[in-house]
Amino acid sequence: PPHADRPRSWPIRRTQIGLEAGRRVEVMIPQEHAPGAEAEVDFGELYVILAGVKTKVFLFTFRLSYSGKAVHRIYATQGQEAFLEGHIAAFNEIGGIPARHVRYDNLTAAVTRVVNARGRERVENDRWVLFRSHFGFDAFYCQPGIAGAHEKGGVEGDVGRFRRQHLVPMPVVDSLDELNEKVRALDAADDRRRISSRIRTVGEDFATERENLAPLPVEGFDPGLMLNPMVDRSAMITVRMARYSVPARFIHRRVRVSLRASEVVVFDGRLQIARHARVITRGGQSVNLDHYLEVLKGKPGALPGSTALAQARESGAFTPAHEAFWANARRRLGDAVGTRELIDVLLLHRAMAADEVEAGLLAAVSVGAVSADVVAVEARLHTTLAAPTGASSDRHPVAQPSDGERRDGDAKRSRKVVSLTERLLLDPAAVIAGLPPDTRPLPSMEKYQQLLGRRTGTDHHPDPMSPDESGAPR
Repeated sequence: PPHADRPRSWPIRRTQIGLEAGRRVEVMIPQEHAPGAEAEVDFGELYVILAGVKTKVFLFTFRLSYSGKAVHRIYATQGQEAFLEGHIAAFNEIGGIPARHVRYDNLTAAVTRVVNARGRERVENDRWVLFRSHFGFDAFYCQPGIAGAHEKGGVEGDVGRFRRQHLVPMPVVDSLDELNEKVRALDAADDRRRISSRIRTVGEDFATERENLAPLPVEGFDPGLMLNPMVDRSAMITVRMARYSVPARFIHRRVRVSLRASEVVVFDGRLQIARHARVITRGGQSVNLDHYLEVLKGKPGALPGSTALAQARESGAFTPAHEAFWANARRRLGDAVGTRELIDVLLLHRAMAADEVEAGLLAAVSVGAVSADVVAVEARLHTTLAAPTGASSDRHPVAQPSDGERRDGDAKRSRKVVSLTERLLLDPAAVIAGLPPDTRPLPSMEKYQQLLGRRTGTDHHPDPMSPDESGAPR
């Protein structure tokens, strides 16, 4: 063919055009990196289908220069909270900190102002300086523009590689936590790959590099942005155009918020009072039903249409077992009293695991019980039967497993929650037989005979106005 000798790659052709025009060709000089000495950090953009909605997210990438070992995390923002949280995740993943420095471009999460575009001098963000001081590493800032991109070409290339190989087509997930679990698995699989013409894999080189990393500090670091919002009359706070619930007792008080990349943690002083997954959509809200239970005890009619209940149903925290118990309680006790019994059941979640409460609900529903006390007893029984050591010796004799149950083993006992209420209804004599003997004497009516019996003989007192045998009044 007449044009077979012409290069078809645009980068090669572009270089050839530059040479023909007399332009200076920039030469890349190969670099060597000591194990555990350096790393590079960058953000990339991508789209995912998050809970059915196409959403723009950000890929944080931390790459060790010697081995090429990379740690990736996906966040809804590339703000400072995600920047710091990504570092902490990377340091924990690799088990140490680069001993020399970490390379960055001029991210606003770290750099407030570039003093000299041709130099390295930067005015750093105060919180970023505090973060670096805590973990004990230095920052190397690349030049602005294309020249700076070449100074950290390893991480620039890794962002594109990871996105092309693992995130195309768009991932479909319900949450960013689910997506990051997949990303962790992909990072582990990438340890088996080889970079260019290297003999050893990334994982093999990283095994050497791990030994040369600086140790992690003993104390942790909160990567969140600290805020102090006011709690409104709906027991909600507003953080970055999203609303989050807190316990109702904090209405009209200021609380302290740690705004993190993936969650929002609320404190009263040093006491944590609420924790929410960070809301991505502007104007969205996260409402926890538990925060309103004390108020709902006094206003049971507000529960059916509440936002908190709707979100609890959507998340699966309010299960079909809760629905069945609530329906039975309202039918037997009325709407108000039945709803209060349900609220008492929901309060059990503060002291018991969700599966224990659900087991108690199922047992109560199976025998038609509509009392929160029955749910609590059955939940504790479920916990006792599920324990590996079996039933404790101080349990009520009726609640002890029978010989047949012992032979069947733990597997059979775990298939059905034993109901104390059901035992009482089916065999009340067994329950009575299991009680301690009553040594009190039988009740007697002798003391009450003069009040209940018919008075005769000397006990009779005649009426003074009644006539005597002669007919004259007495």
